[in-house]
Amino acid sequence: MTFVDDRVVITGIGQSDVGRRLGRTGVDLAIDAALAAIADAGLQPEDIDGVASYPGNVPAEGGFVGALSHDIRDALGLSTTWVLSGAETPGQIGTLMDGAAAIAGGRATHVLSFRSVWESTAQAAGRAQALTGVAARAGGHAEFRMPFGAASAANWIAMYAQRYMHEHGLTREQLGQIPLNGRRNAARNPKAIYTDPMTLDDYLDARMISYPFGLFDCDVPCDGATAVILSRREAAGGLRRPAIAIEAAGSALYERHTWDQRTDLTTMAAHDTTHHLWQNTKMTPADVDFAELYDGFSYLCAQWIEAFGFCEKGKVGAFLSEPERFALDGDLPINTHGGQLSAGRLHGYGFLHEACLQLWGEAGERQIPKDVEIAAVGVGGGPEAGCLLLRREG
Repeated sequence: MTFVDDRVVITGIGQSDVGRRLGRTGVDLAIDAALAAIADAGLQPEDIDGVASYPGNVPAEGGFVGALSHDIRDALGLSTTWVLSGAETPGQIGTLMDGAAAIAGGRATHVLSFRSVWESTAQAAGRAQALTGVAARAGGHAEFRMPFGAASAANWIAMYAQRYMHEHGLTREQLGQIPLNGRRNAARNPKAIYTDPMTLDDYLDARMISYPFGLFDCDVPCDGATAVILSRREAAGGLRRPAIAIEAAGSALYERHTWDQRTDLTTMAAHDTTHHLWQNTKMTPADVDFAELYDGFSYLCAQWIEAFGFCEKGKVGAFLSEPERFALDGDLPINTHGGQLSAGRLHGYGFLHEACLQLWGEAGERQIPKDVEIAAVGVGGGPEAGCLLLRREG
């Protein structure tokens, strides 16, 4: 059985300008993305009766929360029957899955789902304030990490990577093929942040952040917003291009919601959510034409490659040793827009946007040269992950 009984399709996508220190707010960027997506679907703002966003009104570093659902609902003057935002969801696309379920359940007809960030501008503006602030006592999981200097996800995920390297022989040279592939693809993406050529020596010589992660293993904070329109199938007539159906979705988390307490520390929630996805479709990994996989850090992309079943358990190093397999003209192109390592940290939705462009044949110079019909999208890292299998119709 397909996701929500195949009653929901993707009908439009939109994206704002993307860049470093654009000097615009997250709400401003989200409005641009939302209007572009609505127009792309052939709709008007008054047609939108549902809004979904991530992560909602949560405490976070500057610019991480670009806009709330009600910000965009109010800015566009929308009259809605369903609205949601929140962080307790499977990856950043979990609220999009909820939007699809709302449509299938009759609570909405056209849902605008979006993610907005303006981390580059906000953090640059707030750096001076941060340097003069008074340190607060660490709370929650931070009180167990801060005494050891593990303040960042770069530290936590690096320890996962080291465990995998210890048990399965993954090397930095193999891991480096992920940012190298992303950089080659970003060179064809006019919105990408980093497009200069990069060699393996450039990668290995870059300053170390938290072993085994060097500078180019870490994603690039940026400003930008992405929006997707979900529509009830029977209300999506007269589309200018084939619909994109959600063949299957994965939202499972089988273990505790922690960064460091999994039974097998060489796996993450990506393994749970992909297991769930494959239970809900007759398709197999061999049916996937290309994949857009979260790379907030390079190792997260490696996790998704293994979790989706594109290689055997413990064999991601061998997979990465053959970069021609996942190049733009390879058997399984990966992160065709450059990923977050080169195209910018749009926090999940950039991958979904790129998947739709590729399925519609609208990716320009980076368009996959073969015909593509099935895309895998994996979003999130650590204990938070969600995935989709998308199917182009017609």
